[in-house]
Amino acid sequence: MDEPSEIGRRVQRLRAERGLTQRQLAEPSYTAAYVSTLESGKVRPSETALRFLAGRLGTSYEELATGRPPHLATELRLALTDAQRTLATGSADEAAVQYRRLLADAGQYGLTAERAEALLGLGDCALETGALTEAGEHFAAAERLLADEPLPRRARAIRGRAVAHLLAGELRYACYLLESTIDALTTGGLADPEALVMLYAAVIGPYIDMGAHARAAHAAELALALAPQVDDPALVAGMHRQVARTFLAEGRTADADASLAKAQSMYRQLRLLTDLAHCHWMRGYVQAQSGELDAAERELRTARDMLAARRAALYTAQVEVELADVLRRLGRYDEAAELLSALLDDLDDRHGAVHAGGAHRLLGLICEERGDTECAEEHYVRALGLLERSGATGDLADLCRLLGDLLRRTGRTEAALDAYRTGLGHRAAPGTTTLGPAPAAGHAPRRSQQTGTPGT
Repeated sequence: MDEPSEIGRRVQRLRAERGLTQRQLAEPSYTAAYVSTLESGKVRPSETALRFLAGRLGTSYEELATGRPPHLATELRLALTDAQRTLATGSADEAAVQYRRLLADAGQYGLTAERAEALLGLGDCALETGALTEAGEHFAAAERLLADEPLPRRARAIRGRAVAHLLAGELRYACYLLESTIDALTTGGLADPEALVMLYAAVIGPYIDMGAHARAAHAAELALALAPQVDDPALVAGMHRQVARTFLAEGRTADADASLAKAQSMYRQLRLLTDLAHCHWMRGYVQAQSGELDAAERELRTARDMLAARRAALYTAQVEVELADVLRRLGRYDEAAELLSALLDDLDDRHGAVHAGGAHRLLGLICEERGDTECAEEHYVRALGLLERSGATGDLADLCRLLGDLLRRTGRTEAALDAYRTGLGHRAAPGTTTLGPAPAAGHAPRRSQQTGTPGT
């Protein structure tokens, strides 16, 4: 309820618009003197009085008490659903325009829940377009608005922040945000199934990228166990998409493909086009791991075209790295190298470390397979420096093996041993700890295009 002076002015304005005297408005339950006192802001009216006056004035109690037009909250929620549909099936930029307008409308009338929902939508739009700093800011603002709400209500904002850090290559901090929230939910008696499935699914990606496969598998098991208690089909589909990554890490390609098929069917029914493109991307990755390179190329090109049509530059670039690897394995070196070189022109080495490192690793493999060991070593060393910044343990161990093998074949045994030792050090670490401190500075530049493993 607004201050008495605001309510008084509102009652006076509406009364004048309807041509009523104070006595006509007051009768039969109140007096003209009471209405006069109320309009002057000298008394705070009771809910009963405001409901009576609202009926006489032909408006709602909410509008009289807060200034909000009748049914405003309902209309805003319907409009938020429309914006969500635009993001799912249309353009992220177009959806962002809708969300900004709704954020302003909700802010004007002090509708906190609707403001938070608009900020979450803006965060999702920014993730899709690759504006990671902006995404993090929107999710953090939503979390602040919901600070007094129960933790499950804040889970989506926290998950959004974690994804922004993950895409920026800050794996340890992404894990910290997700793990600490899961711990707070489970130990604080707030074990909300929907919030937990969302968080368990989100933590699978960074676990796998860090080489903590046992933790990823455990998170997948917990998410699958909770899934029957979740009513949101989009959330369940996202969970199946992430669980597929754990199956793939365990070599269970048939199970991974079955899990992706479930997700793909749900996304198609819901017309969630970006998520459907992610399924094509992941299925292409699965087929590539199984040696079905022609089929993998078709799936990855489909994913890339769908994402490019939606102007999802961040995810388009990620798919193109996977596509370049398939082209390399098909022997189409020039095509793969051209694709990777174009990507590196757009990637930021400082903030896109994981993905730039992956691109340099592939260029090193191409050079090595062409017999240019000097060029291969240069790319491997650059990739090593990039990946060491990110904590992508599994990728680091594999890269150290590649570099060690190259050095050994060129007769530099001591240098090769150093590379192998570095790789062994990284292989000893997975799963022992993932918690990390918050980054000291902002986590990504606007529209940082980065690439990485599928299904983030």
